[in-house]
Parts: sequence; C-alpha cells; structure tokens
Amino acid sequence: MSVRTTGRAVGALFLLAFVVYMTGNALAGSGEAADQARTGAGALLMLANSAAVAGIGVLMFPVLRRHHELSAHAYLVSRVVEAVMLAVGVVFLLLLIPLARDASGLPSLASVARQGNLYAYQIAMISLGLGSLMFCRVLFQARLVPRFMAIWGMVGYAVFATGAILEVLGYGVGVTLSIPGGLFEVALGVLLVAKGFPAEPERAPVADVGLVSELS
Repeated sequence: MSVRTTGRAVGALFLLAFVVYMTGNALAGSGEAADQARTGAGALLMLANSAAVAGIGVLMFPVLRRHHELSAHAYLVSRVVEAVMLAVGVVFLLLLIPLARDASGLPSLASVARQGNLYAYQIAMISLGLGSLMFCRVLFQARLVPRFMAIWGMVGYAVFATGAILEVLGYGVGVTLSIPGGLFEVALGVLLVAKGFPAEPERAPVADVGLVSELS
C-alpha cells in the first residue's frame, strides 16, 4: 500500500477499535448468566478491538521505521501488549458467566475476575500511553499530521498513561484523565480516513541518477 492508503487504513482501524470496544464493553458489562448471549457478543467485539489495535501497530511499523526505527519497534510492541492484555481481560470477563451460574455462589471468585479484567485493562492502557508518546513524536517530527495534533496526542497520551498508573495504585481518576487521549484518537482517525498520510516525494531510480551524472 502507498503511505496515503496506509494512513487511511490506520485511521479506519482507530475508529473501528473505538466503536467495537465501547459497544462490546457495554454489552458484556453485566457478566450475568442470564445474559450469556449478550456477554458473549460483547466479548467477541472486545476481541475484535484487540485485533484492530494490533493491526494499527503492524500497519504503522513501516511508516514509522522510515523516520525512527526505535519508535517503530516501541509502538509495535506497545500495541501488541495492549492487544494481548485486553484479550486477557476478556477471558476474566467471560469467567463471570459460569461463576454467576454456580448455585453455591462464589462472590469472592467473581470479584477476583472483575478485578482481573480491570487490571488487565489498565496495564493495556499503560502500554498504549507510553508507546504512543513515541508514535506522536514521529508524527510531529516527520509532519505526518498537523503539528498541533501531534502535540495534542503527546499531551493526551501522557495524561492517559498517568491516569492508568494511578488507577493501578488505587486512585479512581483514570476515566477522567483518558478523555484528552480518547478524543485525540477519534480526531486522528477521522483525519487519516479523510486524508491519509502525506505522500512521500518520489525518488529517481538509481540508473537514471547515474545517467544524469554521466551526462553532466
């Protein structure tokens, strides 16, 4: 794919990930035995989100690598870790169904499953926030997006990662601090779907360059 087409594909995945995770989380939030079909559907959507965020990392790797190889590897790893931890969280969520059906009632295990889901999510968000700082750094330096947007992303992800870390430490501020980063991802997705990344200037073939040198 061209760089512009890759940008549009990445933008579509940003928007898809946002929609499927929000919808899946809303459907699977109850985790009650009576809502097994609803919870299962929500879990599948959340797994689709894991595939989407991993896809973002894979598609962005060659684009970022042209400008900064370390940032490309760091962003890919952060997205893969995010995808895996979110999938682990879905497993914890699905465990609530058999626990809710148990006639003896296992409230302590159900609580552990809910906490496992929350911690897996927060670890995924820490990985996303830290890796995306390097992502936005390349966006800024290479002018892949307007610079004000890259700065917005750096600030938003820094605040986002801080909120996730505070959630792990027991301070319930993660939702509030996720707003700037979340809005950035939606805005970036819309921008990339509309415009993609700027096309790179074409380079003359090596043979042509040698011919020009000989003629001069």
